[in-house]
Amino acid sequence: MSILLDNAIFIDWETLKFTPTSLLVTSGIEGGIRFLSKEEVSQMEKPFERIDCSGKYVTKSFAVGHHHVYSALARGMGAPKKNPENFVEILEYIWWNLDKCLDLEMIEYSALTTAMACAKAGSTFVIDHHASPNAIKGSLEIIAKAFDQVGVSHLLCYEITDRDGDEKTQKGLLETEKYLQKHQGLVGLHASFTVSDTTLKKAVELSEKYHSGIHIHVAEDKADQEHSEKNYGKRVVERLHDFGVLESSKTILGHGLHLSENERRLIAASKAWMVQNMESNLNNKVGLFHAQGLGDRIMLGTDGMHSDMLQSAKAAFFVGQQSDTIDYTTAYQRFRNVHHYLNSNNFAGDGENNLVVLDYDTPTAFHQDNFLGHFLFGLNSNHIKHVISNGEIIVKDRKIQKVDETEILNISRLLSEKLWAKMKS
Repeated sequence: MSILLDNAIFIDWETLKFTPTSLLVTSGIEGGIRFLSKEEVSQMEKPFERIDCSGKYVTKSFAVGHHHVYSALARGMGAPKKNPENFVEILEYIWWNLDKCLDLEMIEYSALTTAMACAKAGSTFVIDHHASPNAIKGSLEIIAKAFDQVGVSHLLCYEITDRDGDEKTQKGLLETEKYLQKHQGLVGLHASFTVSDTTLKKAVELSEKYHSGIHIHVAEDKADQEHSEKNYGKRVVERLHDFGVLESSKTILGHGLHLSENERRLIAASKAWMVQNMESNLNNKVGLFHAQGLGDRIMLGTDGMHSDMLQSAKAAFFVGQQSDTIDYTTAYQRFRNVHHYLNSNNFAGDGENNLVVLDYDTPTAFHQDNFLGHFLFGLNSNHIKHVISNGEIIVKDRKIQKVDETEILNISRLLSEKLWAKMKS
């Protein structure tokens, strides 16, 4: 059924032009929007669902450039067995312990809760980087099905790595290929320091076979660079460049904190995209992102810290005042660049019929000329009233529509306790 967003103020996400109008939203991947005059609205014949948007703002929904479904049940968990003293120990004692304890049911509810959180925060598309070494087979299908149930589009990959032995490496490659045979997706790799030349070569070949790209963490910590220089005689990005990783416009490089000038030149001259995850970097004390010399293909992610892209944009801007070349315009550009990444690579699910309705009753003037000031200092996820994904309402009056949110959260709480107990054993 089509949706009529009546009496809205439409904000063009690219030009930021404000237009009082009504919009007819048609459903499906190939659906779209049509602007209607009051006369055209009066002449419309049902069936359609009408939503009165008087005093509300409608604009394109958001998207997450880098997420981790597998971290969804981590919130509030106890301290690790050992207090980590560096980033590698954070991985070993927290995240690698957690992902090894995941089973398929935990993955399903991690995906459901992540998709719901993304939807309520205005994101209708998520690029996810998944890991579950002891529950690899079928994990991507489970995540895809969960996201589809909530109504959130996706671009998934499994984090292939050699850190758990050759058998797990081969299972990761097999899971990836099986998934890519039926779905749009990427070829995931953990990071250079846990991926051998043999595995890196196989991953690139797999991405080329399915006309995909690589999704990998890059120089998140100095340890990644130290390992690459010691074992391969080159820096991380130089190594990826030599294997052809940067040749695909679908490739996503996560973090990119500890890069040399040459590595920055290589990235800027390539087709690859960089994704910034400021809050995760702050939490792990690994350094601060700065965009100098990287070019304009920079988007924002959450790195599994949360699912709120408006929050990520604010963090990138505020912290960047000390460490980065970021201003109002570039903060918004990075926030929206994920759409350019998706659309330029012909990934489905991020068409113009993906919208948010904002209930933003600001005490000050709000218009095209000062939109960016409101974006950074006013708008937040509390202002998201309705969310439309591929022409279908998935959040209405701030409530999830397609699944039972209460039931899912109740089950996820039980599973989180089960997960935490396994992590302590």
